[in-house]
Amino acid sequence: MAKNNTMLSEEVKTAYDDFYTNNDTAWRMLGAKFKAKNIVEVCQSLQPKKVLEVGAGDGSILHYFNEWAFGEELYALEIAQSGVDLIKNRNLGRLKDAQTFDGYKIPYPDNSFDLIVLAHVLEHVEHERILIRELKRVAKYIVIEVPKDYRFGVDNRMKHFLDYGHINMYTPTSIRFLLKSEGLEIVADKVSQTPPEVNYFNEFVNKKSAQIIPKKLKILLEYYTKNILGNILGKKKQEQFANAYTVLTKKSDQNLHIF
Repeated sequence: MAKNNTMLSEEVKTAYDDFYTNNDTAWRMLGAKFKAKNIVEVCQSLQPKKVLEVGAGDGSILHYFNEWAFGEELYALEIAQSGVDLIKNRNLGRLKDAQTFDGYKIPYPDNSFDLIVLAHVLEHVEHERILIRELKRVAKYIVIEVPKDYRFGVDNRMKHFLDYGHINMYTPTSIRFLLKSEGLEIVADKVSQTPPEVNYFNEFVNKKSAQIIPKKLKILLEYYTKNILGNILGKKKQEQFANAYTVLTKKSDQNLHIF
């Protein structure tokens, strides 16, 4: 059987380099705050010393980890040199190393880290199982957050997702199956909706819509209605309404995958 080529193309690397030179720092920082909160929440049973973020972007999530003292030592891998440059320019006190990588091969020895963070990365990865196995090699615990793109009306939004580089779609059930089939145990998980302040920013800053009260009320009403219904109707309804799924896993004693 021919060996898969899992190296990222120069075109992909260039696309991400261009992405991190865009002037949307405030938008990325706002989104990162809530991603970081989700990650810290599902990892509350851990006290990780060495934390590696794979696909760290511009370091927005690491900024909050550093600010909240989550992890004594922080490390970052990113495919785009522009992202690594931005991470280093943050001058994070707990950051020990930030470097580029090829998207799959992690340049650290086995069991180097207590925790690996993979936040809004897996939906972009062509060979997702290969990356997951590499994460398992270098850490006991892995926390993953993915957007919940697969929902009602998804057929009409495929171009939207592809424009953002999303080539995989997950539900909480499908990501749990993927992880369990790769020999990972679920330790803790949660679903979350996009907070109103993020939707406000997207609507009134990114889209430049007029800031009128009915639009603000609609955003608030939708958020709180889904929260209330989810609390009443249970976990499956919460997962249906969710915009993101965050899950902490650890290596299982049993290697379940069949590949």
